[in-house]
Amino acid sequence: MSDTWRLIDMRIEEAPTQMAIDEAIAYARTKGETPNTIRLYRWNPSAVSIGYFQSLEKEVDLEACSSLGVDVIRRITGGGAVFHDYNGEITYSLVAPDDDPKIPADILTSYELICGAIVEGLAKIGVDSEFKPVNDIIAGGRKISGNAQTRRHGVVLQHGTVLVDSDIRKMFQVLRVSDAKISDKLIQVVEDRVTNIRRYLGRDVPFDEVREALISGFEQTLDMELVPGELTDYEEELVDEYRERYRSREWVYKR
Repeated sequence: MSDTWRLIDMRIEEAPTQMAIDEAIAYARTKGETPNTIRLYRWNPSAVSIGYFQSLEKEVDLEACSSLGVDVIRRITGGGAVFHDYNGEITYSLVAPDDDPKIPADILTSYELICGAIVEGLAKIGVDSEFKPVNDIIAGGRKISGNAQTRRHGVVLQHGTVLVDSDIRKMFQVLRVSDAKISDKLIQVVEDRVTNIRRYLGRDVPFDEVREALISGFEQTLDMELVPGELTDYEEELVDEYRERYRSREWVYKR
């Protein structure tokens, strides 16, 4: 393999911290203070994240989130509202300069490449999936991963979900998916569009098995070696700063 990237491996945090970490790594990379990084993580407690341009109250049932103990956060990336189930998904993020020779300048092509790493990883555990423009990955005709990207100050940040065992009923409770009453029929409609690794393979799949497959997928697709590491002191300082913004009502209710 031609070079090494840093791996921040399966850090479990609450939503403001997770989003602060992604932004801190991206900003530190703009300053040349940190290496190209892949991060794998889970959200505890479970959370809803909304895209930067979305209206919180139109997308999220805040009362349901409060009663279920689900965090609510706004991302710096675009895209739609996502339910991040602590027991049901792994999230990844990638940070690299936008002029890195491994990262295509064209946004759609870069989505295809980075999502291709997820496709490669899923193949290693028996999931036959494919990239579906603009930013989805599908398996058996159903969505198994959603992804979002932003480019700021010469750096690419892309993060996305890998559904391991998604809870569709809880997703309906916390997202304003439809004005229609939640019903078994409506749940079935969504399950016809969305899948997860457990459902696809017909077996329980440990998070560690998915984690190892994703690491291998990134290494093979990007022709590099992932070396386990930690955040630098500078990044941790940025996390402390950014976390307060992500927790603020002003940020979460921005639009």
